Amino acid sequence: MTRLIDTVAWVHLDGGRILAARSRGRDLFYIPGGKRNEGESDLEALLREVREELAVTLLPETVAHLGTYTARADGHPEGTLVRMACYTARHRGTPVASSEIEEIAWLSLADRHRTAPVDHAVFDELASAGRLR
Repeated sequence: MTRLIDTVAWVHLDGGRILAARSRGRDLFYIPGGKRNEGESDLEALLREVREELAVTLLPETVAHLGTYTARADGHPEGTLVRMACYTARHRGTPVASSEIEEIAWLSLADRHRTAPVDHAVFDELASAGRLR
C-alpha cells in the first residue's frame, strides 16, 4: 500500500543557486517547507513552515506556484511517497537556521546528490530553464 506525505516548499533562488535546509540528525538537504496542519491551505502552511524553519516572512501577495513534484520519501518505509507543491515568493528578513533546522546552504546543480529525491526533479527543471547552475 502506498502512503503519501503531502508537503509544500519555498523555492528561493539567488545567483543561480537554491536555498536548502538540513534538519538535525539528517544527512540530506531539502527545499524548505513541510507538511500542512489539519485544515491548512498551501499558502497558510507555506507561510508557517518557512517562518518556523528560516525565521523569514514570505510576502503572501508574491507567492506563485512553480510546480508539484512526487518522489520516494527519504527516510520512510518502502512505498512511501512525498508530494511537494513548490512556490516562489519574495520575503522579508534574512534566512537563518531555526527550530529543527541545523544548517542552511546555497546549493548549485552540482549539489543535487546532497538533496532528498523529491528535490531532484525541482533541481532538474530549474537547471533546464537556466535558473540553477
